[in-house]
Amino acid sequence: MSQPTSSFVDNYTPALLAQVSQLISGEFHVIVQAAGFEVSDWRVLSTLSDGKAVSIGRLAQVSVTKQPTITRLLDRMEAQSYVKRIPHKGDRRVTLVRITPRGKKLVSTLIDQAKAHEEQVLAPLGHEKVEELRATLRLLIELHRPPA
Repeated sequence: MSQPTSSFVDNYTPALLAQVSQLISGEFHVIVQAAGFEVSDWRVLSTLSDGKAVSIGRLAQVSVTKQPTITRLLDRMEAQSYVKRIPHKGDRRVTLVRITPRGKKLVSTLIDQAKAHEEQVLAPLGHEKVEELRATLRLLIELHRPPA
């Protein structure tokens, strides 16, 4: 491994998380763009890929995209029949979004490529460390996620 570092950002967890996210996502974004996608489209469609309806606010949070940008993306994606907006049954102020079969078909190949990329990136860590890392990251998200 590398030498211990003494720089603040070299030991500051948020900076380390941002760097690893940028590096690993950047590698995959090359594949996304080569497939003719915008990174923001990929983030939205991959977030919706399980078919569950998600609020626009939650979609913005998970896809790490500002809500006004999400709204513009959804306008375009809905016009292309990749997503569908659905009114929330219990709260008229909330709009839900669901991927359409056409959107799912469009993103399915990229999801397979994303899984392969993730496997390649994480392989050196071994299964146990990968599961521990995922659990730790999920916990941090849960502890710091703003209320819905």
